[in-house]
Amino acid sequence: QVQLVESGGGLVQPGGSLRLSCAASGGAYNFYTVGWYRQAPGKQRDLVAQITSAGTTNYADSVKGRFTISRDNAKKTVFLQMNSLKPEDTAVYYCRAQWLSDYWGQGTQVTVSS
Repeated sequence: QVQLVESGGGLVQPGGSLRLSCAASGGAYNFYTVGWYRQAPGKQRDLVAQITSAGTTNYADSVKGRFTISRDNAKKTVFLQMNSLKPEDTAVYYCRAQWLSDYWGQGTQVTVSS
């Protein structure tokens, strides 16, 4: 059983930065593929960035060059560094861990507004 806790969300002005964290407890976290997803009001939940256990990453086209996903296996934590934020990045951001099972965090709100 893996429990995921996201943190780092908040209110930021356009062009600003935030760093999200997804900390895990329990389970062999190092083997999991971990992804960040986001869901804006009235829209579906979409993949933003993903990192495999081997460190391979992929990104949604809308965030390439602005967001960076990384992981610290010793701390069982995955990070999402978000730079050059835009109002359209406003959403609830969720962390997801997949391997033999599928786990989701509770989400953290990111609001980009002046």
